[in-house]
Amino acid sequence: MRILAIDYGKKRTGIAVTDTMQIIASGLTTVPTHELLAFILNYVKEEPVERIIIGMPKQMNNEDSENAKRVRPFANTLKKQLPDIPIEFVDERFTSVLAHRTMLEAGLKKKDRQNKALVDEVSATIILQSYMESKRF
Repeated sequence: MRILAIDYGKKRTGIAVTDTMQIIASGLTTVPTHELLAFILNYVKEEPVERIIIGMPKQMNNEDSENAKRVRPFANTLKKQLPDIPIEFVDERFTSVLAHRTMLEAGLKKKDRQNKALVDEVSATIILQSYMESKRF
């Protein structure tokens, strides 16, 4: 079964998934946030999903950031729609910075690095990768 990760944004949301053996985290897509619930509900009909990881935006002092006020209600809606799939939060501080650095190190052109949808997808992949690493150790 797969693990699905969400980098929830006000306008766009990045999504990443593992392979079925949960070895590799890969970016899946970026969807407009207003279409996110329908996208996830459709995805879990097509693919076996063991759990959903949602990036929780925190400030440096560990308090919720402004976007957390949107993330929590979405997570509650998702729990009601998918009661059999566990939902976990992962601290997503610095994921956008890491996403930009990863894209730079991968040699992506400046135009591609400015593609916010791609940044969101890479951020979701980093969230998923950090979750997977935390479970290995």
